[in-house]
Amino acid sequence: MKITVITADEQFITVDVDPNESVENVKALLEVETSVPLQQQQLLFNGKEIGDSDRLSSIGVRENDMVMMVSRTARMNTTANDLSLNPDGSAVNPAAFQQQLRRDSQTMAQLLQNDPVFGQAVLGDDLDRLQNFLRERHQQRLEIRRRQEEELALMYADPFDVESQKKIEAAIRQKGIDENWENALEHNPEAFARVVMLYVDMEVNGVPIKAFVDSGAQSTIISKSCAERCGLLRLLDQRYKGIAIGVGQSEILGRIHVAPIKIGNAYYPCSFTVLDATNMEFLFGLDMLRKHQCTIDLKDNVLRVGGGEVSVPFLQEKDIPSHIRDQETDTRQSSLGQGSSTGPSGAQEKKVSLPTGSRDSGTTGADHTQGVDFEAKITKLVELGFDRAAAIQALKLFNGNEEQAAGFLFGG
Repeated sequence: MKITVITADEQFITVDVDPNESVENVKALLEVETSVPLQQQQLLFNGKEIGDSDRLSSIGVRENDMVMMVSRTARMNTTANDLSLNPDGSAVNPAAFQQQLRRDSQTMAQLLQNDPVFGQAVLGDDLDRLQNFLRERHQQRLEIRRRQEEELALMYADPFDVESQKKIEAAIRQKGIDENWENALEHNPEAFARVVMLYVDMEVNGVPIKAFVDSGAQSTIISKSCAERCGLLRLLDQRYKGIAIGVGQSEILGRIHVAPIKIGNAYYPCSFTVLDATNMEFLFGLDMLRKHQCTIDLKDNVLRVGGGEVSVPFLQEKDIPSHIRDQETDTRQSSLGQGSSTGPSGAQEKKVSLPTGSRDSGTTGADHTQGVDFEAKITKLVELGFDRAAAIQALKLFNGNEEQAAGFLFGG
């Protein structure tokens, strides 16, 4: 098994030893590696000195554990106890532990290359985060040890026992998962980092906002509070009330048919669905992305508008207000995506109530739901690419007028 030895001069030495090896033999190996005589070495495990006659396995040293080595004659600025680890894996003195790692530039370079998450925790100012990371790694080592013990027990299990075979199968499958995770951590560590959503600076009716760009949302959305701040609530058409249904649901207060937005140095007309939602401010959806021929360019990290005539950079994480970052998940749930669960917004249906005064005095919406003619209109709208339920709702909305229903659906 491999253990890591931290020396007094801040070196990290990995040695391959037998679990039943004596501490004295380990010191002999370290004498070759460090030139510190065996008699002057003092090995500490979990803050306690271990004797020469002790066996590694008997004192609890396992794979990937850390052992501290100090010289009995050296004068150390920090006590050995300050640099030792608690039984839960955390540092006894996290500040001293952190400073010791920071002072060794070679070790820090290796950490940042091979284990960037640990390296960032050491370089950061949050000692609680470092302690939590050390505890997590300790728990991971314990879990690996437990699995190794289970695998060893399964090797001697009855090969004809059904339950044993199930456990062996589960162990083999879990081993494949662990190897896949380790490969990803080594070759694709950025996959475990937090993904920053796409935001750009815009102006809505002259008011600066941070716009969330979401190509998986069917409609461009503005919250009631944001519309009021932008001076647009007076233009709210309440005939387009309804319910936005996705992972959750929000009330549609109505629609603002047109208002100016400024992207870069250019102005564009935009229409909005107004939601009574507190979990988002402004979402630039697929309807306006298509209308203004926008391109999401992830290579150059910009949003191109008008076929490329205007380019605005996506905001870095530090430029996005913290309250907006915390609301990203809820925002995606409230988006008005249509039909497919593959879109990032996940919304699947928009229910819209009938506009006031849209019905003839002698006709009801139920009359249009019967007969071959109504079914033929539904078929035509479905052939245009609309969802059947949305087509039926739109036809009811406009008393069976196929052209008005199609215009409504195209307008989003």
